[in-house]
Amino acid sequence: MNLPATLLSLSLLLAGAAQAADPPKGIEQALASAQQEKKGVTLVVGGQTVAGGVTRIEPGQWVEMRSQQYGRIVVRLDRIDAVMMP
Repeated sequence: MNLPATLLSLSLLLAGAAQAADPPKGIEQALASAQQEKKGVTLVVGGQTVAGGVTRIEPGQWVEMRSQQYGRIVVRLDRIDAVMMP
């Protein structure tokens, strides 16, 4: 058994698990990217979809979006199940 190789594999596995264990951070990053690129997003919130353009993000709290249908939309980040971007 090669101990250094085993330790390296274990550390890589744990690093990947740490990223996967923080979905809100990934959602926040996707929303920030959409805001910066001025692209619309569709959020899945409790099985329903909400589409619009990201106008503001309060880190760890909520995202504000605008749409033609609703105008201003505010969604708590912890309620977002998925982010879909074209």
